[in-house]
Amino acid sequence: MTNPTDHSRPPAYRFAVAVLRPMLMAFTKRRWFGAENLPAEGGFVVVTNHYSHVDPLVFGHFLVDHGYAPRYLGKIEVFRVPLVGAVLRGADQIPVHRETGRASDAYRSAVEAVEAGKTVAIYPEGSLTRDPGLWPMRGKTGAARVALTTGCPVVPVATWGAQDVLPPYSKRLRLFPRKTVTVRAGRPVDLTDLYEVPMSAEVLTEATARIMAALTHELEAVRGERAPSTRFDPRAHGVTTTGKPRPLEEAS
Repeated sequence: MTNPTDHSRPPAYRFAVAVLRPMLMAFTKRRWFGAENLPAEGGFVVVTNHYSHVDPLVFGHFLVDHGYAPRYLGKIEVFRVPLVGAVLRGADQIPVHRETGRASDAYRSAVEAVEAGKTVAIYPEGSLTRDPGLWPMRGKTGAARVALTTGCPVVPVATWGAQDVLPPYSKRLRLFPRKTVTVRAGRPVDLTDLYEVPMSAEVLTEATARIMAALTHELEAVRGERAPSTRFDPRAHGVTTTGKPRPLEEAS
């Protein structure tokens, strides 16, 4: 399977793959499913769950090994880390200025990337999940907005197992014994009835709900469990939505 993004990997992208892929091959066992659901051509949005600082590597490994070069939307703080930030910028990744007036810059960059035939990876939760069971929490509308603007497919990809390598907010890697990581791509989310209607808050909410439901469904299949009937909402539970979770009153 090939994708036009195969031909748009700048040197920094190839460098990152050359460094990280052998490490992932050495330290993980992989169970991959559903690659046939990834579009064979054209730009699209791929969404995934976020529960460990290692899961982006697992997610990226799956996509790269199936012929895709995802452009991640990542928080600007990571782009400011010495060396790492330089590689990310050189690899054509997309910084997100969360909770600022520049947040729309990432949206415009994501739209341009999709229209250029690239694969854009978005974490619709916007942060590591706050759900106690590590299920996907309430989603943000960014992925839906990009999809409805461009008319592109949205593919849900669930990952699991990265928390055994690095638990949420932990700094201690657990590389041995080798951990098994599972990735499962589902069919594109059905948004056909929403592509041709004017974009509104209600339409974005509905599209986001479908995206999160599809992503959760794939994770249920991976975990062999049922997710809670009510999606976790950080603000309703009084915890911050960015950074390490803490009570909202402490953040004010």
